[in-house]
Amino acid sequence: MSNSYYVYGYEYLGASMRLVITPLTDKCYLCLMGALQLDLGGAPAGPAGTGKTETTKDLSKALAKQCVVFNCSESLDYRMMGKFFSGLSSTGAWCCFDEFNRIDIEVLSVIAQQLLTIRNAKAQKLPKFMFEGRELKLNPSCAAFITMNPGYAGRTELPDNLKALF
Repeated sequence: MSNSYYVYGYEYLGASMRLVITPLTDKCYLCLMGALQLDLGGAPAGPAGTGKTETTKDLSKALAKQCVVFNCSESLDYRMMGKFFSGLSSTGAWCCFDEFNRIDIEVLSVIAQQLLTIRNAKAQKLPKFMFEGRELKLNPSCAAFITMNPGYAGRTELPDNLKALF
């Protein structure tokens, strides 16, 4: 949107309902598209029930990209997230990690390194790259988005190296 360029995904997502476009969703689309143009992810934040996840899903639908929503919890570890990122980077799908700031700080730091590895491979336009000790095919249309509900009990502040990727 605005001056962004993104290849249409041609992923059939069914005849489903679309989100109502308001000035706020329009601004969110512009920010998310700008982030995608820079090979970064998006991080909508706000109170629960305000449409952060739905806005991300609707943008993926507009661009015909599969978007997998993943509800985060304290029990996630870096190995599970590494397997998830392997699939994303190979298929070119998008993911939206809902309530991302519920993950433990130690795991968030490793996730930052995993995301940085994928971002660097995309920036260098590599067809294949090394990830977690394995060579993977890279589909550069992959993207990661996170949603956060700041201020709630049990929520973690994101480390600086992770903030820089969103």
